[in-house]
Amino acid sequence: MPGDGSRETLLITDARMRAHVQGPGHPERPERLDAVSEHLRDAALPGTRWAAPARAALVDEALARVHAPGYLEAVRAARGRQVHFDVDVALSPGSVDAARLAVDAALSAVEEVVSGTARNALALVRPPGHHAERARAMGFCVYNNVAVAAAHARAALGCERVLVVDWDVHHGNGTQHLFEERRDVLVFNTHQWPHYPGTGAAEERGRGAGEGYTVNVPLAPGAGDGEYVAVFDELLPAIAERFAPDLVLVSAGFDAHAEDPLGDMEVTDEGFAALCDRVRALAERHAGGRLVLLLEGGYALEGLRRSALACARILSGETGPSVAPTRTRALRGALGRVREQHAARWGLA
Repeated sequence: MPGDGSRETLLITDARMRAHVQGPGHPERPERLDAVSEHLRDAALPGTRWAAPARAALVDEALARVHAPGYLEAVRAARGRQVHFDVDVALSPGSVDAARLAVDAALSAVEEVVSGTARNALALVRPPGHHAERARAMGFCVYNNVAVAAAHARAALGCERVLVVDWDVHHGNGTQHLFEERRDVLVFNTHQWPHYPGTGAAEERGRGAGEGYTVNVPLAPGAGDGEYVAVFDELLPAIAERFAPDLVLVSAGFDAHAEDPLGDMEVTDEGFAALCDRVRALAERHAGGRLVLLLEGGYALEGLRRSALACARILSGETGPSVAPTRTRALRGALGRVREQHAARWGLA
């Protein structure tokens, strides 16, 4: 039953993910996990429970669904070593095990939510995943955690349609490319534009059988709570209504926060709570409440910890904040471009 209060919100993490260390001064650092986990534990939210990843036996098979065999072998060979995979991805001796734990956490969260033993879930993982391509690490990401979770839900858990919402400040290029020729996984991205990694134009909308099942909403620098809420109010509900997902996954990056050093957006803790409230409502309407948030970016520790807690409060059943939509000229232009690309398939007026 959607919103069933008899089931708890699962908070899943493992301190061993701290073993991924990319070097002094790197923004994707172990302290990110500490900041979020400690803040949530101190909050002791009613209606939540903590767990550790518990699906290690499934990790290799799940990874093979989305990543190329040669790439998986290269990552395995880096276990216990110091290796640079990309200008933005440095592996330390503990990084491969940490990355596997992140995948394990994603699988564990999705399995519990789909089976009904958890109401919904927040997986506190690192390294993040949404930039990881089929055969390439990039953008701080080794394995594409959310893509692995979506593919596992389709292949092993009986889910027919999975909606992936990515509100990270950076476009989730890896997730888009992994699913852009499919129509069983719809990827909805909001991101700063122009910005790293340079993908995510509104005109990128999938290919072949998946045409229209990639939805990109590039936003101008400076967008804040009201602009993001307008996107989630004016575009996402109509798309979800027609797509009718039976599972909703969120690439929950918090680097669109006003305090974040790697973005130029103005979203606040309250804004992220409002976005979480909206995806929770979509999941309850279409997917029996089945919703999993997976941590992506977020590099201002205070903003990250407050925003993650704000979302956990929403997942555990608290009422969302009242945030009014803001329609600036730049936003109206962005919404217009998305409607132009997707009006026919998704009924965007």
